[in-house]
Amino acid sequence: MKSEAKSSSKTGLIACLIVVAVLVIGGIVGYNSLVSKQTDVEEYASNIDAQLQRRADLIPNLVKTVKSYAEHETEVFEAVNEAREKLVGAKDMEAKAEANEEVSAALTKLVAIAENYPELKSDKVYVDLMDELAGTENRISYAREKYNSAVGSYNKAIKKFPGALFASLFGFEKAEMFKASEGAETAPDANL
Repeated sequence: MKSEAKSSSKTGLIACLIVVAVLVIGGIVGYNSLVSKQTDVEEYASNIDAQLQRRADLIPNLVKTVKSYAEHETEVFEAVNEAREKLVGAKDMEAKAEANEEVSAALTKLVAIAENYPELKSDKVYVDLMDELAGTENRISYAREKYNSAVGSYNKAIKKFPGALFASLFGFEKAEMFKASEGAETAPDANL
């Protein structure tokens, strides 16, 4: 009887250890999965930042080039510079998205000026800057798509069980999407 009881308690102990091991391994895998998804979100946010900075870096040269042909358009130049400063100073994703829209609107006005100056439209520096701007707009769009996809995956993971449990235990918080304002689906026409 005693050997049966010992055997039974040994089996019970082994079963408990197996359950604990499975829970610990599951916890580690779940936690690491959330960390991986969170890291993806951070990486894609950095990619957006890099492209927005690239865009912001192009703006002064573009303004300078347009200004050499259209000096009296100071209101537009000021609007572009103010929007650029907002973009450079934006800290969170919502502020970056809002500033990005302001830059797009200001650049649209700046590009519209070129319509009145045929010699500006044929200026090599202007054409090259517009090509760079168009490429940058495409990279921003791609980075935004990748970021939003990563945010969607991450946010779903922290809402579903068992991710919600790990999220609350370890402080994983919902990430913000990079939202464009209404009517901002199109980039400024950089190929006028």
